[in-house]
Amino acid sequence: MTQRSNATDPRTSSPVTGWFFAALAGVLLAFTPLLSTDLAIGQEAESGAASSDYQSVQPTIEQARANILIARQLQFTHFKDLSIDDSMSGDMLDAYLEQLDGQRLYFLQKDIDRFEQWRGNMDAALKTGQLEPAFDIYNQFQQRLVERLSYALSLVRGGLDDLSFDQDERLILDRSEQSWAADREALDAIWRKRVKNAVLAQRLNGKDDSDIAESLIQRYENQLSRAKQARSEDAFQSYMNAFAGLWDPHTSYFSPRTSENFNINMSLSLEGIGAVLKSENEYTEVVRLVPGGPADKQGQLQPGDRIVGVGQEDEGIDNVISWRLGDVVDQIRGPRGSTVRLQVIPASAADETITRTIAITRDKVKLEEQSAQSNVLQLDRGDSTHRVGVVDIPTFYADFKAMQAGDPNYKSTTRDVRKLLEEMQQDQPLDGLVIDLRDNGGGALQEANDLVGLFIEQGPTVQVRNAEDEVKVLRDQDPSVAYDGPLVVLVNRMSASASEIFAGAIQDYGRGLVVGSQTFGKGTVQAVRPLNHGQLKITQSKFYRVSGGSTQHRGVIPDITIPTRIDKTEIGEDALDGALPWDQIEAVPHNRYYDFSGMIGELRKRHDERFETTPEFQLLQKEIKLLKQKRERNYVSLQTDERRSYQQSLESRQLEIANARRQLKGQEPFDSWEAVQDHREQEAAAPDKDTEMDFIIRESGNIMADMLEMDRQMASIVNPDAVAAKTSP
Repeated sequence: MTQRSNATDPRTSSPVTGWFFAALAGVLLAFTPLLSTDLAIGQEAESGAASSDYQSVQPTIEQARANILIARQLQFTHFKDLSIDDSMSGDMLDAYLEQLDGQRLYFLQKDIDRFEQWRGNMDAALKTGQLEPAFDIYNQFQQRLVERLSYALSLVRGGLDDLSFDQDERLILDRSEQSWAADREALDAIWRKRVKNAVLAQRLNGKDDSDIAESLIQRYENQLSRAKQARSEDAFQSYMNAFAGLWDPHTSYFSPRTSENFNINMSLSLEGIGAVLKSENEYTEVVRLVPGGPADKQGQLQPGDRIVGVGQEDEGIDNVISWRLGDVVDQIRGPRGSTVRLQVIPASAADETITRTIAITRDKVKLEEQSAQSNVLQLDRGDSTHRVGVVDIPTFYADFKAMQAGDPNYKSTTRDVRKLLEEMQQDQPLDGLVIDLRDNGGGALQEANDLVGLFIEQGPTVQVRNAEDEVKVLRDQDPSVAYDGPLVVLVNRMSASASEIFAGAIQDYGRGLVVGSQTFGKGTVQAVRPLNHGQLKITQSKFYRVSGGSTQHRGVIPDITIPTRIDKTEIGEDALDGALPWDQIEAVPHNRYYDFSGMIGELRKRHDERFETTPEFQLLQKEIKLLKQKRERNYVSLQTDERRSYQQSLESRQLEIANARRQLKGQEPFDSWEAVQDHREQEAAAPDKDTEMDFIIRESGNIMADMLEMDRQMASIVNPDAVAAKTSP
């Protein structure tokens, strides 16, 4: 990819060095007075506030210099053309407030009113490294955080008997669209409900009040202790991430400590659980699991789960709500072979008080455990049996170290899939092939390019466009084809990046059908650039299909859709604030192997008819409906009987679905929801090695069989002469 010069603004070709170095030289003048005075923490001390308990943090000269470097990199090297000007200033203030208090649980309306003094000045401050606005707002936030936790502690220490649970009260779970609290009394009312919610949840789980009080006191004291230990770097990282997020959600700042963690992860030398985490409001949330990693193999941790506690071996579990992400990572990381216990709020939980504990043995992610796997599906259709191969690709991997060392047997996705195809066809040819890319979050771009090459003669596979509108086309140069028969690519919402490149190319070439749900939509390329203080991960390019459409934001739309449990409003590029939009460039000439337009309608009809009578699909629909209803309920009741009734109803419906699945397998039903949970924990501890493929894979095979039957009936659908025909962009 073309690297852009650091000396000029590429959009205007005008020098930027003057602005940049003038800002660096002036940073000491603008910054020195700030270092010698304490930043204001509100306009007055409030009665009962713990104002003396929090020591305000101050910016450093290194941070100011990094701020200027980041501003320059974002404005002049990011894919998105965005200026740091007056129109951005207000957006920056709003983004920073969202970063600190997105749920509107800490700031008062008068705090927000006072911050308005910065609304028109944020752009100038960002350009010159003036960090006073950032640290003023951050210190006020930390002050309010200390006050809130102190108030929560006072309620618990005052005695749980003083909390009433017979009133018709509700706690709103998502407050992002609510108004800021008018005063301390209004905020006290919100936090009183939060404490009551925590108490009621534990009571309904069978704990007595003394244990509840002890656990809540420990939770709030731990959070309070960490709030009082805020560091200057915490403020700077929050501010710079809010700033970077104005360009797109994949651009972010890494502090020196976060940079170290990032570099360890990228080198795959980290001994942990194999999960990608992010900080979301007060919680540490699971973004995705590394295929073949300890968490993935254990089976219980899922994307969207929120980690609220971490414990070592058989020791107690520390509450990690409101902890820094780096501190949570440090707790999860540990020696290979040791056990970490995670207390999580499942993504499917009815509310934030439902948790479960997951024990995971730490280990390194081994390349061989990420390898592609194969199986053969036999489908009986009347007088004929179709032999359909299935290749599961969890990630696009390559052993670059072995490759560079000249090892002729180095592992890679493409080499492994080619070998699997040869093995499956050694004694008998396949009638069709399913490539399973569900939950494949991407990986090596070159492997996606090479894998497409196994199924086409040669040609372009993906286009990469940078901010200067320069387009680079990646191509398969090898005319050989490893498999030329009917093909289905299976995807879901967690299929991203390289998976989308492969699926999009197969669809554009008419080489096969894409089946499943809309993919993630991650169609951007990032680079990590060093700073004087930390690193900046910045979006520099976008991916485009050979047909010209971007994979960004929209992803790949399947030819035949299968519903998914995953909430599209929460997971996916189009669910991220500030995501770069979908757009289109010119197509590049490419072969078109098959025209499915004459049969796609009939294929969809047969699929729909088959699924309507498939018990597994009916259960999936029930589960999706239940999950949707839970997500739409943006509150929990604080009245004991109503809360208990809702929880019992929810567990009863979940038990019904679980037992229906047991019945399909000829197994005995569970007698309670607790028995279901116990069974899942046992399964996670000793995974079933049964390789029976799930019903969605079988349905993909049935779609393949439909294609084969229709192809015999409609021989004109496949025109051999079209194989070599070129399509014009």
